[in-house]
Amino acid sequence: MRALRHVFLSLLLIGSATLVGPLAAWMNGQSSSAAPESKALDAFVAEQLKVKGLVGLSVAVIKEGRPELVRGYGVSSLSNKQPVNENTMFAIGSITKQFTSACILLLAEDGKLTVGDKVAKYYPNLTRANDISLLDLMNHVSGYPDYYPLDFVDRRMLRPVTVDDVIRQYGTTKLDFEPGTKWSYSNTGFLILGRVVEKVSGEPFGQFLTHRILKPIGMDHTAYEPDTKGSGFARGHSSFFLSPPEAAVSEQKGWIAAAGANYSTASDLAKWDLALTGGKVLKPETYKLMTTSRKLADGRLTGYGCGLSVGERNGVTVLSHNGAVAGFYALNTMIPSSKSAAILLSNFDDYNEVNTVFTNIVRSVLPQPSDPNLPKIAGLPAAEEAMAFFHRLQTASVDRSELGDEYSYFLTDAKIKAAAEHLRPYGAPTAADVEGMHERGGLEVSMVRLTFKCGSLKASMYRSPDGKIQQYLIQKD
Repeated sequence: MRALRHVFLSLLLIGSATLVGPLAAWMNGQSSSAAPESKALDAFVAEQLKVKGLVGLSVAVIKEGRPELVRGYGVSSLSNKQPVNENTMFAIGSITKQFTSACILLLAEDGKLTVGDKVAKYYPNLTRANDISLLDLMNHVSGYPDYYPLDFVDRRMLRPVTVDDVIRQYGTTKLDFEPGTKWSYSNTGFLILGRVVEKVSGEPFGQFLTHRILKPIGMDHTAYEPDTKGSGFARGHSSFFLSPPEAAVSEQKGWIAAAGANYSTASDLAKWDLALTGGKVLKPETYKLMTTSRKLADGRLTGYGCGLSVGERNGVTVLSHNGAVAGFYALNTMIPSSKSAAILLSNFDDYNEVNTVFTNIVRSVLPQPSDPNLPKIAGLPAAEEAMAFFHRLQTASVDRSELGDEYSYFLTDAKIKAAAEHLRPYGAPTAADVEGMHERGGLEVSMVRLTFKCGSLKASMYRSPDGKIQQYLIQKD
């Protein structure tokens, strides 16, 4: 919601890994306890919660469409000490904007509006309403002043207000810039968009959102402007001048609305991420519009689509947003091409500390840097080949035609027999993590972590372009 409530992609574009594991039970609404968790990541989050003095966290890490980690940490409130579980709902602030944009785009698919509609069609008395489109609002290029630019709840927000009153106050003043010439984050535009959804659909925004998006996806623990007095909701906390966390003073009704009034869980947001990027929410051409960086009048790209920051890492699209309201901070990053996502929700709005935790969490889904000299290798991807060859070592069934001459000479029958004895007790790997890949001497060099029920091992695998293994060594992790 506030001045820093849009995501900074530079924070997120860091190192990564490739993780694997199963999903069906979780997506069917069953407990995520059956899904394999990353023990190291789980331990890291639990430790950081204590070290950084955070209150509660809801975390989800999804890789290749499967849950790597889905759970809650800490407490929902310092006053009641109730533990956070995967169904505890947190305010997600401006992550709401991607839902608001999707509602507008669904109405466009229904033929009930167009993204090129001018604001004047719905609010004719607003400044330059004939020159500003709904798409301009979704892209933050309208020029309407932001009604919530500060990082604290000011006196205005201590009293309830109607959304139309806020729109009237901030939508009838002088624009900050000529429409389409600059990008500037504006919550005001999303209040307008929410009211457009209501005017066009004839339904309250929350009702339209629920039956068109939340229910079809199975987001049973997400709600718009909910009554948060129940036990299933986290309470927001803030710190002032390095004080310990204390209960935050919330914005009153009408100030947040379609710009940031959703509550959700990390698990539900993971479902949203997979549904949105998997084509289950919008048609392909509409999804493309939502996730395309807006081009300004002078040709510059803003790095922002419709309620989403749009970036790229090593040729792979990264969609992100953060959000907050008083006492809460939330981050969501998705990688459409790998069906991966990382979500962190916090009920303590210490942005620096929460960002530090998220930076480590998001490493597990972001594509890792690639060596431009990396050769093209025939055969399986590195992670799959590493697992397959490990199995062949375990079972002493190595096919020497798959090995380079020197490695075949080095890997004597005695070594294969010893390898089977040492490796067989580990059982089949449950996950593969490609921690690094580079070129050396014309070979693909892969460092792969293999995870088992009893622990993990590291494999150093070298392959030539013909797919033959030139080296495969195992070490304890």
